[in-house]
Amino acid sequence: MYEAVADLPLTVESVGLERRARQTPAFERVTTVVSLSGEGHTGRGEDVTYEADHHDALADWAADDGSFDLAGEFTFGEFSDLLDEADLWPAGEPERADFRQYRRWGFEAAALDLALRQADETLADRLDATHDPVRFVVSSRLPEGDTGRVETLLERYSDAELKLDPTSDWPEATFDYLRETGAVRILDLKGAYEGTDVDQAPDPDLYRAVFEGFPDAVVEDPAVTDDTREIVEAHADHVSWDAPIHSLDDVRAQPVAPDWLNVKPSRFGTVESLFETISWADEHGVAMYGGGQFELDVGRGQIQELAALCYADGPNDVAPGVFNDPELPENPPTSPLAVPTDHVGFGY
Repeated sequence: MYEAVADLPLTVESVGLERRARQTPAFERVTTVVSLSGEGHTGRGEDVTYEADHHDALADWAADDGSFDLAGEFTFGEFSDLLDEADLWPAGEPERADFRQYRRWGFEAAALDLALRQADETLADRLDATHDPVRFVVSSRLPEGDTGRVETLLERYSDAELKLDPTSDWPEATFDYLRETGAVRILDLKGAYEGTDVDQAPDPDLYRAVFEGFPDAVVEDPAVTDDTREIVEAHADHVSWDAPIHSLDDVRAQPVAPDWLNVKPSRFGTVESLFETISWADEHGVAMYGGGQFELDVGRGQIQELAALCYADGPNDVAPGVFNDPELPENPPTSPLAVPTDHVGFGY
């Protein structure tokens, strides 16, 4: 896959940055749109780093005449090599290593978008692939097991499929209600997070409630410990990995070999690493589905296009952004996502 795009000609003349912000049900999401312009075209990507301070600092740096020196004529692969040496954090170093990958992805996606636009092509053209309608699930956290948001969603969209983050404080009534809906497709145990607002410690009782109560669901990121190993390995064919995956090496390093993989492009940082992992999963029969990071702009359409090309039938966590608004829409969009009729570049 990477060879199909690496030799795309690319001319970059200028770099632009635009801060985005929107309230979600749990927090204010801030991102930065990266724009690369050249030969009368503009390509865009989205830096999905989670700390707003990093986006604010970057915006202040740019306003004080800061500029990335990335102009020149390249192939896409050569531009990616240039980014290996570029300082993409001129306003201060990030406290988390994955933030570097998130910002790198913003620049890589913008470069791929620009190169495709300059060639008047789509990613499908380069990959000799077709866009298929994308099945999507609706993702939500249920604080303390409150099912109100799910109930509202299913009243307005009865065929909605769900991706949820169960926690140890969910009462049994929450599990009972969710089983009755028949709508749960993915349950994310958040066992790979440490020091974040969404940490969930490994809990054997919770794991049994999830694996045994939802035998047809995909279960993401269980922490495999002495206390949980038996239940996880007994249901290994339903285990998927998400947060630990930033490269193919990470996939191979997981304690349970994956039958499923949540592909979040921004976690990989580079198009090369992303495409290497997708190709490997396809060759080895690992079922894939796309994941999002509360993208506010072009990044959402880019993960939707990748899903359309590579894993359209999976339970993709790439729903339209309105599902992340504090209030659910009265008439929500429904799955699957249609294929755009007029499309060029990278991203719907």
